[in-house]
Amino acid sequence: RSLHFTQCELQSRMQLHSPWQLELDYTRTMMGFLLFNPAPARIGMIGLGGGSIAKFCHRFLPASHMTVLEINPYVLALRHEFQVPDDDARFQVIAGDGALYLHTEAPHYDVLLVDGFDHDGQPAALCSQPFYDDCLAALPEGGVLVVNLHYDHPDYPVLVERIRRTFNGYAVEVITQEKTNSIVFARKGQAIAPRDLNLRSSLAGLEVAARSELRAELARMLWAMQSLDAGEGA
Repeated sequence: RSLHFTQCELQSRMQLHSPWQLELDYTRTMMGFLLFNPAPARIGMIGLGGGSIAKFCHRFLPASHMTVLEINPYVLALRHEFQVPDDDARFQVIAGDGALYLHTEAPHYDVLLVDGFDHDGQPAALCSQPFYDDCLAALPEGGVLVVNLHYDHPDYPVLVERIRRTFNGYAVEVITQEKTNSIVFARKGQAIAPRDLNLRSSLAGLEVAARSELRAELARMLWAMQSLDAGEGA
């Protein structure tokens, strides 16, 4: 089952028999936050879509509390069609503007995922300098922001620079395998040192199915970050 903005613009896709499976490559890349924090207590996410990442986290990170913001009522109306779990003690979907919520409610997350798009691309409210400043404020020391960006968008370099500016340069870009998206990981108050990241420990707490889903992509990410780090060091 697929979710589209238009006939040509795929937003989300799921297997009916395993709705938690991460069908699109960028969703597996976004789960790379596990390299930085394998067991976050609080996960925030802006943009529900078909709920791929939300369903994966709900199933495989049972100790994590997750809050998802979604502004589009038509997307929310399809929540059960895409088998997004009902709200419970550790999972909540809020109908509302994610940027406004961060600014007015001042929530606190260990990991914050930003994957908010509409038919025109990424809304201006979700990629401004003040928005990224609010993302920083929502994180503790060492907290991780994960942002999905269209790699071929003309404003891509500008948006990455805004994230770097807010996070004092503590950010790294990981281009997805299909090279259509780039996932930016930024850490509050701590440099990102790939040599300190460990694939085995990042996956150790997951079920076998989740490890199988993520191992290859997280290994690719780690290699890419280590190569970049070595190149900068040279």
